[in-house]
Amino acid sequence: MEIVSHLHSDAGRVRQPSIQSWDPPTTADSAVLVLPGGRARSREPASRANLAYRRMVPFARDTSRTAPVVWLLRYRYRGWNEPDLDPVRDARWALARLRERHPGARVALVGHSMGARTALRIADDPAVTAVCALAPWIEPGEPVDQLRGRAVLLAHGDVDRWTDPRASYRYAVRAKQVTAATCRFVVHDSGHTMLRRRADWSGLVRRFLRGAFHPTATDPLIAEAMTAPAPRGLSVALPRGTR
Repeated sequence: MEIVSHLHSDAGRVRQPSIQSWDPPTTADSAVLVLPGGRARSREPASRANLAYRRMVPFARDTSRTAPVVWLLRYRYRGWNEPDLDPVRDARWALARLRERHPGARVALVGHSMGARTALRIADDPAVTAVCALAPWIEPGEPVDQLRGRAVLLAHGDVDRWTDPRASYRYAVRAKQVTAATCRFVVHDSGHTMLRRRADWSGLVRRFLRGAFHPTATDPLIAEAMTAPAPRGLSVALPRGTR
């Protein structure tokens, strides 16, 4: 299924976000919205051919093994585009459509890079219960109050050269003060693209989502990280072979 919206146009060309979905024919009580990365500033139309989008397709497919509903968002534009925050607007549109399609469903957000920043920003949506931020792009002063009451997992490769692992650590420290259910993992020997140790990244996401939707299935590794005080629970080395 694909859902498309006409939000607005420029120079006579309509820009549309769209959703690729792994969706049952009936309503479900839980769902995942996957948000790809992008650029700091770009009015270039987002495309399924973009590497940032293609990078998240395997994650979305893999996540569909854990969650009954998975939606992957394609933004209108490739850029964050301060102050317009185009991906934030598009993600909120997707959440509204998700609530219409699956009323009452608990929603977990999985975002990478700019998509992780977007996911953290829209955590205040009443349907959202959990946020998984992979290699998040974090700027100074990024808000955290919207995370209250949510489960939050951040993960960062220690050799990431695109987004700063130190910034995500500082953000996690602040987030932990708002919601105790915050943890952060360090993926050693892996960079921004998540290609190295990709199976471990995917395994961590699946573990987190299982616990987010079914508390009795909370993974011991994540539970221990969540309950550990800072800084220990915010710099947990992700074991190899995480599945």
